[in-house]
Amino acid sequence: MIRPIVEYPAPILRAICDPVTTDVTDLARDMLDTMYNAPGRGLAAPQVGISLRLFVTDCSWKEGLPDPRVFVNPEIIAQDGQQVNEEGCLSIPNTPRRVARPAEVTLAFDAASGRRTETFTGFAAACVCHEMDHLDGRLILDHPVAE
Repeated sequence: MIRPIVEYPAPILRAICDPVTTDVTDLARDMLDTMYNAPGRGLAAPQVGISLRLFVTDCSWKEGLPDPRVFVNPEIIAQDGQQVNEEGCLSIPNTPRRVARPAEVTLAFDAASGRRTETFTGFAAACVCHEMDHLDGRLILDHPVAE
């Protein structure tokens, strides 16, 4: 099911999200459908009006390499380096911004098999950081414009 995307300045985009404590399989599926329809590469629960620590990504689907991912109760546990990318946001249409992000991040998150960790680099690291920001009420507008 495609859900409406909440746009700035909706208050939920500034809220710190609550931990996930129930099954979010259907919500995650809806969020992936909504992300692909938008079309985006990541979408966080507050962007569909739900204050939960959940986001989805697919950093390579536009290049023909689909890799849908679901992250429940994620937290960045390590980061290294720096990169600068021009980022867009589905909740702030037509407002790209150059943002500095870590070049590498390690994320801990809940999966069907239990808590796990994974390291992301390059664009995937930036995407994970962008979506993590949404879970903490932070937007690309809050980052200084990077050179």
